[in-house]
Amino acid sequence: MDEELKKSMLKTGTTILGIVCKDGIVMASDRQVSAGNLVVSKNYAKTIKVNDYLLVSFTGMVSDAQRVVKILPAELKLKELRAKSRPTVEQAANLLSSILYSGIRQPSMIPMQVGNLIGGFNEDGTIELYTVEPAGSVVKVEDYDANFGSGMPYVLGLLERQYKKDLTLKEGVELAKEALKSSTQRDMGSGYGIDVFTITKEGIKKVVEQQILPEYIDEKK
Repeated sequence: MDEELKKSMLKTGTTILGIVCKDGIVMASDRQVSAGNLVVSKNYAKTIKVNDYLLVSFTGMVSDAQRVVKILPAELKLKELRAKSRPTVEQAANLLSSILYSGIRQPSMIPMQVGNLIGGFNEDGTIELYTVEPAGSVVKVEDYDANFGSGMPYVLGLLERQYKKDLTLKEGVELAKEALKSSTQRDMGSGYGIDVFTITKEGIKKVVEQQILPEYIDEKK
C-alpha cells in the first residue's frame, strides 16, 4: 500500500475483552468509536449476539465489523442446513477466520482490518472462547484475552495481576468492569460506556449496561 495512503487512513480504537470462568464466559466492550483523534460515536455496540448461541466482540474498522456480523450468521445457517447439525463454537471461529483471511489476502486498496473475540455454548453444554486476530489466526482462550484493541495494554495489565483460575462468573463480571474502567480512563480510543455479557450453557445474557458521562466540578469555593 502506498505510504501516503497509510498515513492518511483513519485509525480506530477499542477495548474488548473475554474472561474464562469456571461456570461460564464473560465478554465485554466499551462504546466509543473513533477515527484518528475524532470521536464519531459515543454509543456503539461492539459486542453483538450473532445467533442464539454465539457472541462476537470486534475491534478495528467499523465497516469490516458490520460486514462480518452480516456474513457470519448467514454462513453458519447455511452450514447448519447442509450438515443437518448446529456448528460448534470452534467451527464458527474457524469460519470467521476464513472470512478475515480472505479479506486481507485478496487484492485490495484497503484490506479488512478487524479483530474478534467469539464465544458461545455448544449443544453438549460446553462453553468456549476464541480470539481471531486481524490476519485470521485462531487461538482458543483458556483464561482471558483482549485481542488487538487500543485498550489491550491496560486490560491485560490489570487481568495479569487480578485473574485467577476457577474464577466464578460473578467475579468475572466484576473483573471485566474494572478492566474496562481502567482502559476508559487511560486509552484515548475507549470510553463513553460499557457493556458486559455472560455466556453459560443456559444462554447469553447482558448483565451490565452503563453509560460514562462527563462531569464538570466547580473548584471555586
